[in-house]
Amino acid sequence: MVKNYFNKKMKKIYNSKWFPRIFSVRSDGGKDSGVTAYFLIEWKPVISIGLLHFKPGTREAYHSHAFNALTWWLKGKVTEARLSKTNIAFRNEPSIEKTPDTLKDYYPSFKPKFTSRDNFHKVIADENTWALTIRGPWENTWFEFKENKFIELTHGRKEIL
Repeated sequence: MVKNYFNKKMKKIYNSKWFPRIFSVRSDGGKDSGVTAYFLIEWKPVISIGLLHFKPGTREAYHSHAFNALTWWLKGKVTEARLSKTNIAFRNEPSIEKTPDTLKDYYPSFKPKFTSRDNFHKVIADENTWALTIRGPWENTWFEFKENKFIELTHGRKEIL
């Protein structure tokens, strides 16, 4: 019983946004994402540094982020499909089809791509693609557009109702 209590407490501490994770591997963007993150460090209130592996394809959800990020594309090719603020303004109109306003291809480069936390996009990997990411501090919420509705998320990908 004491061991079970201890394990639950340790898991809660480890999964807390305040606990720095070192050398961790996990899905990046939820279970529907084809992205695996290999983090050197993930300390949400301060910084995250990691390698991202994008499998070919995409997840259906457009999304924003809880952080700003710099990304250096190392190998492969991706296409970013972006929604503009005008398109997002219709967030509660289920009859409006969300189509990307811009499409941009990214290839390996020494110049990083800046992704602001309010960039509402999805990334389509045309092939196995690798990137180095440096992420700033996390805010508490971000959004996804999935199944024709906007969902607000918080740490642990929990939905805010």
